[in-house]
Amino acid sequence: MIQGPRKFRTLHALLLSLIFTVGAHPTAFALHGTNPPRKLKRTSHHGRRLRWKPMFRPSRESLLRQNEEVDRLQLPRIQDDAELEELKSSHALVPIEASETLRIQPSLEPSRRYCRPWTRDFVQDLSEIYYRQFHEQIQVNSAVRTVKVQKKLRRHNRNAAPAEGETASSHLAGITVDLQRRGMSVEQIRFVERYLFYLHALGLVEPEEERRHWCFHIMVSDRYADWRQSQTVLAPHPAEDALTAMGASN
Repeated sequence: MIQGPRKFRTLHALLLSLIFTVGAHPTAFALHGTNPPRKLKRTSHHGRRLRWKPMFRPSRESLLRQNEEVDRLQLPRIQDDAELEELKSSHALVPIEASETLRIQPSLEPSRRYCRPWTRDFVQDLSEIYYRQFHEQIQVNSAVRTVKVQKKLRRHNRNAAPAEGETASSHLAGITVDLQRRGMSVEQIRFVERYLFYLHALGLVEPEEERRHWCFHIMVSDRYADWRQSQTVLAPHPAEDALTAMGASN
């Protein structure tokens, strides 16, 4: 576990060096196996045909890491709407709000547009840095879920994580969001992947790129809050150095 601003800055500098070295080749960051991916053609909003070639492949190991984080934080898997409303009332869960840089999928129920405070900070930071680069919004497709909702989802989507057990969905703890990947250009996808790689290397996020729903599934550790605070000393924006590291600054 990384502790203290000094250790954050030391690892931060090492990661900057690494990203500058291989930033032009995002596939070099792949954290999973190197078996040739199956082709899955999609069309971006720029009309380009995309292949399924994710940096962060979904895996059992990733689900286990997500649940280890939930257990470390001693967070409940939210059972039903009554428990969900209690967490909202105590401000343990906070609302995700649309803004100039962030939109929310219209079909996402207002009652489930909530997450943990550090997860909301992550979403806001990423949306701002993404908007600054591309002048487009990032979309939240999913946030907190209850066990009841997850079980219903499993009946219609066999690829959805279980509602119980060691590989249960981390959405149940409110620390995870799904961000829409469909419609992004190759450049935009690689931008988000490299940004996530940077934070993943710091142990702040556990991302997956879901195939069926074409989204970024991102679990955010509460350590993000400490990292974010340390970055305000180094840059005007918490993710400013990450943007510079990717060679994407204006």
